[in-house]
Amino acid sequence: MTTRQLIVMAGHHGALLAGLFALAPVAAWLCGLAHGKGRGADDPWKYIYSVLVYVACVPGTFAAVLTCYTLLFTRENLLDVNPLVYFLRLVSMIVTLAFIRKRVDFELIPGFERLSGLLVMIACSFAIALAIQKTKIFLFFGGSIHWLLLLAAVIFGLLKWGAHLLFRGRDEAPQPVKSDVAERNG
Repeated sequence: MTTRQLIVMAGHHGALLAGLFALAPVAAWLCGLAHGKGRGADDPWKYIYSVLVYVACVPGTFAAVLTCYTLLFTRENLLDVNPLVYFLRLVSMIVTLAFIRKRVDFELIPGFERLSGLLVMIACSFAIALAIQKTKIFLFFGGSIHWLLLLAAVIFGLLKWGAHLLFRGRDEAPQPVKSDVAERNG
C-alpha cells in the first residue's frame, strides 16, 4: 500500500477521523475541569497531559510534513485535498496544546522537552531536504515521498549526532566508537 492509497483510504472514513482527532482536545479540556486550577502539575495529571501531548503532536507533525510535502514538493493545490486528512490533525494538535497550556506549564510535563527537540529536528530535516530538492543537488531525487523520507532520515540522523556532539556537557565523555577489535578483546 502506498502513502497516497493510505491517504485516500483515510479520507473515505471522515466521521471516524473526526471522532478520533476530537478525542485529544476533549480529553485535555475534561482533564482541566477535573483537577481544577493550579493542580495540573500534580502527579497523576501531568502524566495524563504528557500522553495527550504525544497523542496530539505525533499525528499533527505527520500532517504538517504531509501538507508541506504536498504544497512544496508535488505542488498540488491544497484546495483539492481532503481537509480532514490534511488539516484536522493540525487543528487537533493546536487545540489540544492550547487547552493543556491553560492548565499547566509545558516545562512541568514529562517528556515535553524531548518532543519539542524532535519537532525542531524534523522541521530542520524537512527544510534541508526541501533546499536540496529545490537546488537539484541529487539527480535521482524526483519528488518521490520514498526518497524524501530516506533523505530526511539521513539528515535527521546527522543532525541528531551533530546536536549531541555540540550540546553534550563538559563532564560527559564522548561516546566511544565500537569496532570489531574492541568487541573481540572486550
